[in-house]
Parts: sequence; structure tokens; C-alpha cells
Amino acid sequence: MTDLAVIFDELPTRDGGRVGIATLNAPKSLNALSLDMARQLDAKLQAWAVDRSIVAVWLEGSGEKAFCAGGDVVALYRSMTEEGENRGAGRDSLFAETYFTTEYRLDYRIHRYPKPILVWGDGIVMGGGLGLMAGAARRLVTETTLIAMPEITIGLYPDIGASWFLNRMPPGVGAYLGLTGAQLNARDALDLGLADHFVPRERRSELLEALGAADYGTRSRRDLQAGVQGVLDEFEARQQAPAAQVWPLLDHVQALTAQIDAPAAVRRILADARDDAWLAANRKRLEAGSPLSAHLVWRMLERHRHTSLADAFRDELNLSVQCCRRGDVAEGVRALLIDKDRNPKWQHANVDDVPEADLLALLEPLWSIEEHPLRDLDSGERVR
Repeated sequence: MTDLAVIFDELPTRDGGRVGIATLNAPKSLNALSLDMARQLDAKLQAWAVDRSIVAVWLEGSGEKAFCAGGDVVALYRSMTEEGENRGAGRDSLFAETYFTTEYRLDYRIHRYPKPILVWGDGIVMGGGLGLMAGAARRLVTETTLIAMPEITIGLYPDIGASWFLNRMPPGVGAYLGLTGAQLNARDALDLGLADHFVPRERRSELLEALGAADYGTRSRRDLQAGVQGVLDEFEARQQAPAAQVWPLLDHVQALTAQIDAPAAVRRILADARDDAWLAANRKRLEAGSPLSAHLVWRMLERHRHTSLADAFRDELNLSVQCCRRGDVAEGVRALLIDKDRNPKWQHANVDDVPEADLLALLEPLWSIEEHPLRDLDSGERVR
């Protein structure tokens, strides 16, 4: 196996075109999205977008365990603790700004891509992996798919555009997922609009061959989408997806989050006594998570209920960098991934102890509108 961060290939099509194939190549880290990966993938997507011979893009992860298990939070931790390339800069290091700017710009490009991007969401899809998947034209899930946004466990919050797309789920569900880091299967992803098609894992190679044999017409946007959709219609197998976890509990989940603020919602979720293994695992995750993050989950969903995706990414960049400088991220990553003692010492004991001043400090703008690193993202964008 090559040491390249992302492996690029092109699959010839019957009509003389090509399907661009990008494979995240870090199976030992479950394809965690590194800065190098994000840069390479963004550059290649830009090139493929203007290459008329490219009719579609296929994005997947190497290995059998994960598409992408999240962002490279270990590199973030090292930059914050003066162990990485920014030694001496500490928590004011520019690495977090560089990393999140690159990641969010890539995610936004996927949302607005002019050609069909198909993401093979097989195995684990978490955090930064969902950022790559959420905006794709065709999001494919399998019997092994496991999706989650468990940022509360490391002192962050659901970023990667989640402040925008979680608001497009049934009321209250996005807040519940963000607060608890709930794990979703393929059926849940389909029900909640995080996936488009269920395709059995064993049919991956056959599906790629069919994409190569498809007719893409005049290469117009409509013809490219129609060519891809025609293939996927032949492989759709929703009846084989696992049983739903969220939909049967929808009313219950919405009742838990029908609160006026984060502390009230957290108290109700933790006090929930319903006998259900999925709900119990979610309660446990919330109870162990960062109280500061719980507030940020709630606050960001409120702030972006009616904004554009571009505005959400700009606000997330500000908050994510502030979380690295002032928040719980370093301690959360230390406890979960570095020392692995799973005993983080959060700044606040519980959600009721988080002062408004601490939240306002994290939300304080780092840049003016004219200086913002993502100022060029289009607030009037067309996204899926």
C-alpha cells in the first residue's frame, strides 16, 4: 500500500469519460482527516471540477473499518501542547486556524460541487468524516455504516457545517444528536436525511463497474446526475438496511429536547428512565461529556437556524479556533486519545456551572468580516 495521504485514480467510462476516484489512505487511524489529506483532496476536486472528461467523483476510505472516523484531533492536541510543528506557539498556534479553514473550505466545496460526488460511507463515519459526506450529491451507506458526531466527548461541538444541517432534521433531533453523540446506523441516516441510498457492502465493485458503463449524455449537470442516478436505482436495497433506532423513538427524542435552554434539555435527557439500550448509551455519553460543549451545541443550533451554510462555516471556524485556545479540547483529547484515562477534568462541573461570560468569550469574533479566512464563501449559495 502506498504512503500517499490520498490515493487518486480515474475509472474510464464507456462514453470516453472518467470517474475520479479518491481514497483516504490512513487505515491505521481509521482514515482520520489530516491537514495533508484535506489539502490534497481539495486541490484534486478543483482540478476535476473543470476537467470535462470527469463525469463524477467517488470518495471512499481505505481498509474495512472506516470511511473516515473524524478530524485529526491528535495533531490539534500536539499543536496546542507545543509538541507539533508549531512548537512554542502553544494554544495560540496557527495550526488550528489553518486546519479548520482548510477542512471547512473542502466541505463547502463538496456541498457546491458541479458534478456528482458519491461518498461510500462504509464503516465508521464520524465528525470530519461526516463533513466530507454531508454535502455529497449521493451519500451511500451499507450494513456496516456507523455515523456519529461525538464532539462533546472531546470538548468540541458538531462543526463541519452541522450547525446548519442538523437544523434541517425534524425539530429537536439535531440537538439531541449533538448533545449525546448518538450513534446512527444506515437506516437512521436515511431517515434523517444524512444518506441517500443503501447499497450492500459486497456490491461496491459491481457498482463502480456500472458507473463506468453508464451513459452520461451531453455532460450537462442534469445528464451527469441522471447517469449516476440511473445506476444507483439498480443497486438500491433499502429493505436490507438494519432496523431503525431513531424513528421509532422520534416523539420521545423530541420531547426530551423541547426545552428553552441547554441546561433544561441536559437535565431531562439525563433523567430519562426509558428502558432502551440506545437511549441509555446516549445518556452515558452526555453525562461524561463537556458541560461547556453542551452549551455550544445548543447555542450554535440557535444561531444558525435560518442562516446560510457559508455563514455557518464562518461562525464555526471562529468557534472551533476559540475552543482550541480557551475551551476544553486539549483536555478532552488528552483523556480520550492521548493518556486514554477517560477521566477529563472539564473546566465546569456541570451545565449549570457554565457562566454566560465564558460562552460569550468563545463566541467573540477573531476576525473582522473583511479579514475572515472564509470571507469568500458565497452566502447566496446553491447547496443540496
